Amino acid sequence: MRITEIRNKLIEKGLKVTPQRIAILEAIIKLQNHPTADNIIDYIRNYHPNIATATVYKVLDALVVNELIMKVKTEKDVMRYDAVMERHHHLYSSESDRIEDFIDNELNEMVANYFEKRKIPYFEIEDVKVQIIGRFLNDN
Repeated sequence: MRITEIRNKLIEKGLKVTPQRIAILEAIIKLQNHPTADNIIDYIRNYHPNIATATVYKVLDALVVNELIMKVKTEKDVMRYDAVMERHHHLYSSESDRIEDFIDNELNEMVANYFEKRKIPYFEIEDVKVQIIGRFLNDN
């Protein structure tokens, strides 16, 4: 994603376009590995050495609230960030802590149909996200 696209996304959400917001969103997109805040800080400091840690956390929170990124919590209670906002699930390696996106429309339909039939009383489902835990055979 180019910087002009990032600017447009910020403007669409009514957010002020700042160098910090651009740098952080660009980092999450470029890292493509569901980075932690520390991963993002390390990446950004290569290009913006003076950015404050508190600024990164504030920007991350603003991006989540404005649905430009989402939080992904691992089984080890580590918070990671995902720039893919289309409906998808995650494959999570319990050995390496690696996360990969898993897009499967058939799974989406199956889950939606299941909960449609179950009709959980006093609860309205807004979304279902599946995190499949296992290990990648190519993890070393």
